[in-house]
Amino acid sequence: MDLSLLTAISPIDGRYRNKTSELDAYFSEFALIKYRVEVEVEYFIGLCQIPLPLLEDINKEEIFVSLRKLYKDFSLEDAQKVKEIEAVTNHDVKAVEYFIKEKIQDLDLGKATEFIHFGLTSQDINNTAIPKLLKDSIEEVYTPMLIGIIEHLESLSSLWGEIPMLAKTHGQAASPTILGKEMYVFVERLRAQLKQLRAVDYSAKFGGATGNFNAHHIAYPETNWMKFADTFVEKTLGLKRSQFTTQVEHYDNLAALFDVLKRINTILI
Repeated sequence: MDLSLLTAISPIDGRYRNKTSELDAYFSEFALIKYRVEVEVEYFIGLCQIPLPLLEDINKEEIFVSLRKLYKDFSLEDAQKVKEIEAVTNHDVKAVEYFIKEKIQDLDLGKATEFIHFGLTSQDINNTAIPKLLKDSIEEVYTPMLIGIIEHLESLSSLWGEIPMLAKTHGQAASPTILGKEMYVFVERLRAQLKQLRAVDYSAKFGGATGNFNAHHIAYPETNWMKFADTFVEKTLGLKRSQFTTQVEHYDNLAALFDVLKRINTILI
């Protein structure tokens, strides 16, 4: 069946579609594939800018512009192509790697294409793409919406600043209060949580199969891979690189982020 409000498996894509459609750009499989392509492309550009010996001739801005079009102009057709490759590879991240190599054939990069995904494990891509899409969604959609709610509550608090109301304690009538002041209770609570939301780092794991840059060091021992990774993750992707990891990110800051969102929901309820 074709996707419609009535054939969707989840109400998020069904009856609540009009409330959640803006999140397509962050949480759909299309979005995840697009973010993976972005990480792979920017990593390859970073290798060119070191530059590694075999990539010196590719360290050109016009080539970088063409490479970045792969994710900036990423289409549904491109995503479908990745899925077709995945049907053969049975590996979602490897399919992205092959897709990029195929798309850049006309750039005549020769053997340099083999540096796509050089030295990485899949989680280097997943544990950067996912925190980046989360960061973008929180900063571009969620936070502006939350600020709008806080500002609306502030306006109501001001509007109702002289309306008296009976207060209660233990279910019994108590000292009177002002409706505007009681509304401002929620303003203060939400502001506190917004501050904590903004304080949570979007952590990323990027360091090879076991987090030690083993393959990188063996291939190019003269390169400071720790410094390269810090610059790539923090300046290029805008994330915070976890320094000592296993194959995967710790996920502790994800838990912190989701706990703040949970508390905000509780306050709003």
